[in-house]
Amino acid sequence: MAKFRASALAPEELPKIVHGAGTAAADAQDGAVLDRSIGDILAELRDLDQEQVERILAHQRKTGVRFGEAAIALGLATRDDVLVALAQQFHYPYAPDAQHQVSAELVALREPFGHRAEAFRALRTHVMMRLFGENEHPRRALAVISPDTLDGKTYCAANLAASLAQLGGRTLLVDADLRGPRQHEVFGLDNRSGLSSILNGRADSQAIQQIAGVPSLFVLPAGATPPNPLELVERPGFGLLMRELAAKFDHVVVDTPAAVFGADASVIAVRCGAALVIARKDASRVAMLQDLVGSLEGFQVKVAGAVMNEY
Repeated sequence: MAKFRASALAPEELPKIVHGAGTAAADAQDGAVLDRSIGDILAELRDLDQEQVERILAHQRKTGVRFGEAAIALGLATRDDVLVALAQQFHYPYAPDAQHQVSAELVALREPFGHRAEAFRALRTHVMMRLFGENEHPRRALAVISPDTLDGKTYCAANLAASLAQLGGRTLLVDADLRGPRQHEVFGLDNRSGLSSILNGRADSQAIQQIAGVPSLFVLPAGATPPNPLELVERPGFGLLMRELAAKFDHVVVDTPAAVFGADASVIAVRCGAALVIARKDASRVAMLQDLVGSLEGFQVKVAGAVMNEY
C-alpha cells in the first residue's frame, strides 16, 4: 500500500467478552518514559559483558556507524535485536518473527520502520483527521471496502488497525467478511468463536482476542462461516453491536467481503457509519468503484477516501 487520496469517488456487558483485555495499555501509557540509550538496551537484551560493549564501541569509533550497526557487524546482535531495542527506546510495539507468528502481510508489526509501514502511518493520520476527531459524537466504526477480490482489503484493514493501536488507543479489528474471512490467519488466531457466534446469540469469553506484544490491539475474528452472511449483517443486532463497539474502543476497523459477492460491504458500511475504499493498481475498474461508492449515497456514511494499493 503506497498511495491514497482523500476525495470520494463521484451493552455495558460488552467488556466481559473481551479476552485478555486487562489494563496493560493504560499501564504502559501511565508508566514513566525511561531515557535509555540503544547501547544499554542492547547490552541487556543480549547479556553483553563490558568487554563486548567496549569492542562494539571501538568498532563504532573506527567505522563511524551506529552502535546497533556495529553490534551486528561484530556478530554480537541481530537485526531483530536492534529493532526490538529501538522499539523499547521509542515505546513502539514490534513483533519479531521469533516471538509472534503473524503473517508477512502484517508489515506494521513485522517491519515497523519500513516504507510500507510508513505508508500506513500516513494513511492513519489521514483517517484520524477525517473520522476520529475529538469532538465527534457518536464515534463511527470504519468499514474497509473494495469492489473485487485480491484488492488488498484484508491487508489494508489489518495494517491500518495495527498502526492505530501503535498510538496507544484501544483498537479493535472486526472481521465481518463472513464469506471468506482471513484476519484470523493474518494474526494467527483461533477462529472457532467470533462475530458470527455473537450475531447468532452464542457469544463467549473468547470472542475478542488481544494481540500478544501489542497491548492496545484486539481482533474479533469472523468465527464459523454462516450460510446466511448477508442476513446476519442486515439484522438490527449487527448495527447495535457496531455502535456498542465504537463506544467501547477508541478505534474500530471492520474488514468486509468484496462487493462482487453481494451487498454485504455496503450494508456493513452503513451500519459502521464510515468507509474507506480500496482499489488495486492496474486491476480495479473505475465503473466498479463508482458503483460501490454510489451504493452508499442517500445514507449517513462518511467516505474517508480511497486507497490505491500497489502490493
